[in-house]
Amino acid sequence: MKINLYTILIVVFATFVSCEDVIDVEVPTAAPRLVIEASLDWEKGTLGNEQLIKLSMSTAYFDVTSDSGVTGAFVKVTNTNTGEEFLFEDQNDGTYTTSSFVPIENDLYTLEIVHNNETYVGSEILVPVTDISNITQSTDGGLDPDLLELNVYFNDPADEDNYYLLRYYEEGDLFPVLREISDEFSNGNEMYNFYEKRDDEDNNEEPFEVGDTVEISFFGISERYYNYMRLLIEQYATGGDPFSSNSAQLRGNCVNQTNPENYPFGYFRVTEVEKTSYTFE
Repeated sequence: MKINLYTILIVVFATFVSCEDVIDVEVPTAAPRLVIEASLDWEKGTLGNEQLIKLSMSTAYFDVTSDSGVTGAFVKVTNTNTGEEFLFEDQNDGTYTTSSFVPIENDLYTLEIVHNNETYVGSEILVPVTDISNITQSTDGGLDPDLLELNVYFNDPADEDNYYLLRYYEEGDLFPVLREISDEFSNGNEMYNFYEKRDDEDNNEEPFEVGDTVEISFFGISERYYNYMRLLIEQYATGGDPFSSNSAQLRGNCVNQTNPENYPFGYFRVTEVEKTSYTFE
């Protein structure tokens, strides 16, 4: 008896399809915690009076529909040196703003948040930042001699420990690139950092080309924030898949004074920042 090959293929395919089972994987979830995004950045050449703090609750990894913004919280920043207080107004969308902040270099600022009858407190010094002295492009300073890279130069102040954060972003990228920098081995000298991009389909990135513009933000940061960002960047770079465990639990500088076990995520940062951009020629 002759059997049509096409019929056999249909039967085989139907057999495999009918054998498929749907497997429900239970993903462990932790109790939600307060997430504090409090970056008070004083841009050079501005008053620095307008500032924003964002509060939200942590959510499950695959939860992309929940509105996690926190409203109804009390948010205040105090200059510990002068005693001046700055109240942040609730915008009813998870953000809190002020237009009266006064940034003073090297002064200590304290953040206070009251949410669900629990008080969170964090402190940070407003660290000044030196000027960017030069920005160039080349093909001989990066990892691949055939690719364009961006070079940012600055003069590190002598006889003091300094820490910096560089943020690079090109429109269209999924995420900015962050670089933490210490002057441990180049105190008082000219320092530079290069940024080179390669083909990366996962992050929708391509090498730099003539005409590309990169936004650059250069921050002066505290040693504690430098250590925090160093670990955060390292964990991001080596994190692997969403279910990989972190090598160490990363906590910021905010503490729940009411219930220490219910610690928040995030960091309270106060910095001076220089912002500029560069277009490849």
